[in-house]
Amino acid sequence: MDFFYDTYAIISLIEGSENYNKYKSNIITTSILNFAELYNIFLRNQGKQTADYWAKKLNFNILEIDKDSISKAVKLRFDNRKEDLSLTDCVGYILSLKNNIKFLTGDQKFEDKENVEFVK
Repeated sequence: MDFFYDTYAIISLIEGSENYNKYKSNIITTSILNFAELYNIFLRNQGKQTADYWAKKLNFNILEIDKDSISKAVKLRFDNRKEDLSLTDCVGYILSLKNNIKFLTGDQKFEDKENVEFVK
């Protein structure tokens, strides 16, 4: 089964979380926004060399973000504003629905939403 990996899921894989072992052999399908978030986290916390290392090492399948997906993601975020969902996560969730793949996350804000594989 294919999954859309949010940034939490990608970092959990990199950190070797046992709960994510069954997902580590998959190609990491994600968005350019998640890639940017991941790169930023490594750049900020560990430096450019580590950020570049993971950017090259991981096998990414970057899904295209179209205007319709952005509109739906912004609406999802607006409709759920009390949950304070991140725009990047909303875009990823919409892309997962559009591409008929599960949204893989450890973000509790998505735990009870449809089409989500929640792994903490």
